Amino acid sequence: MANFAVIGHKGRMGIALAQAIDQAGHALRVGIDIGGDPGVLTGPKEQGCDVVVDFSAPDALSQNLAAAQSAGVPILIGTTGLEDAHFAAIDKAALTIPVLQTGNTSLGVTLLAHLVKEAAAKLGPDWDIEVLEMHHRHKVDAPSGTAKLLGEAAADGREIDLAANMDSGRHGHTGARQEGAIGFATLRGGSVAGDHSVIFAGNEERITLSHSAENRMIFARGAVRGAEWLIGRKPGRYTMEDVLGLT
Repeated sequence: MANFAVIGHKGRMGIALAQAIDQAGHALRVGIDIGGDPGVLTGPKEQGCDVVVDFSAPDALSQNLAAAQSAGVPILIGTTGLEDAHFAAIDKAALTIPVLQTGNTSLGVTLLAHLVKEAAAKLGPDWDIEVLEMHHRHKVDAPSGTAKLLGEAAADGREIDLAANMDSGRHGHTGARQEGAIGFATLRGGSVAGDHSVIFAGNEERITLSHSAENRMIFARGAVRGAEWLIGRKPGRYTMEDVLGLT
């Protein structure tokens, strides 16, 4: 049994995580939400934890990383909407503690990203790549962290930089599709937990690789599995692909 700390434990994912942690036979020892002090992780031994899971907000990441470092415990980061400064902070923290950061903790999406990378590498630049995603009406960032993860997988397969080849702002008279671009389309509405498809469009044929999330419990269970795997690891930067042995 492991003792978990969950940052953002009152949010939708936090509630699902509490259930998944219990189902896996572990204990939610510390729960922190908006306004809470992550420094509690460094409290008395009886309040200690073996791993931190963070599904809070980008603005809180620096404080959360510092708390995990101070406590000397690994941290799994599932927060989306991160920018370059956040990734730099994660890289720095990973020098002293194990850190697993991902845009999606679903085991199915992890395997999908692996397949996308393989397809992009094998099919070559003659095939256009489009990433399509849909989420519930309350989601605040776009494209989703998962869509970006899949786009990165496609870019890695082609050995190109996603930022320099990403097309997510089509509107009006945009002209012809840019050669080598990785396109993104975003849909929002209803209560969709998360649908993602990567379309490889060639001349007179298409391949679509897709994943549908029916309930956010799949993300919670994947996060628990990732956190279990992270306990006892050496300091470093890890991914869900490491958890599934795909690297």
